[in-house]
Amino acid sequence: MGDQISWRVELAVKPGELENFQALTGEMVEATRDEPGTLSYERFVTDDGKFVHVYERYADSAAALVHLRKFGKIFGEQFASMVDRIRFTVFGNPSDELKGLLDDFGATYLRPFGNFRYWA
Repeated sequence: MGDQISWRVELAVKPGELENFQALTGEMVEATRDEPGTLSYERFVTDDGKFVHVYERYADSAAALVHLRKFGKIFGEQFASMVDRIRFTVFGNPSDELKGLLDDFGATYLRPFGNFRYWA
């Protein structure tokens, strides 16, 4: 586990935006595919298409920062026009700099439980 940072985000898809959001997600996946330190970048949708759950995992805070800055610059405005963020849960020990960005998303932080040797 070490320095890894991950998050789970619950999104409500705005009415009539599911197809547009799926197309945008395809662009985001391709833009993120070659980012160094991105370990997982996945999306899951409910059967009714009203909610999308995001799971992302990064090698460390620096990799997560690179991703978030790029995401905001390229996709932020369009993303916000299609979905509402319901919940943003961060796992790990993000740097102060990363927390500064994540706080803007209303993030809740969960640190590792106990001093165990977890594996990823």
